[in-house]
Amino acid sequence: MNARAWSRTTAASLLAFALLAFPPAARPARAGEIAIEGLAGSFQMAASNTGSAVFGSDSGATFGGALRFTLARGVFVEGGVRTFSKSGERVFVATPSSVVQKLGFPLSMRLTPIFLDVGYRFRQGRLVVPYLAVGGTLTQYDQTSNVAGQSFDESTSKAGFLAAGGVEIGRGLLRLAAEGGWTTTPNAIGIADVSQVYGEKDIGGKYVIAKLVLVFPIR
Repeated sequence: MNARAWSRTTAASLLAFALLAFPPAARPARAGEIAIEGLAGSFQMAASNTGSAVFGSDSGATFGGALRFTLARGVFVEGGVRTFSKSGERVFVATPSSVVQKLGFPLSMRLTPIFLDVGYRFRQGRLVVPYLAVGGTLTQYDQTSNVAGQSFDESTSKAGFLAAGGVEIGRGLLRLAAEGGWTTTPNAIGIADVSQVYGEKDIGGKYVIAKLVLVFPIR
């Protein structure tokens, strides 16, 4: 055996001995992750006839934020808040099939659902991660109107239910996600009493949102 071959053999033997005697430290398993989410998208009111009559449309922009904690196996808990507002005017509707008569008195409405849900992220740790969630909401409903120079304010909070599903893309610190969901807040106060004509008492609805997600792993 020549000197070069002897050197290679000796080096390989020393490396093998070092690996056996001093194995590399195992990478610590992730205990989970914390994510901060920015939300923006569209919300469609369940009280669609009332929304169309008072505001000219039953849908509009919604935005908010959330904080999510995910366990290593994909189970997660999330809490956050969204907001949705519309401006229109008071109307008169005699029956559900009657023509809507505009009264010219301004009216504005804001819905602010605070939500808490639990869910499961499939394929956790992969590039594309679908997920499903269910939970509850506490929706703050605020309505302001002005009739002949006199202001009328109305405010209430109602509990409801949430179901959602979506997909998150990315593995690093910054990720993107899209989510669709449905909320229901039954037996809530009506919008300018028009909802009583249409028999609409739910201030929940459907939403589609995009998310910008900032993720911090927990080890």
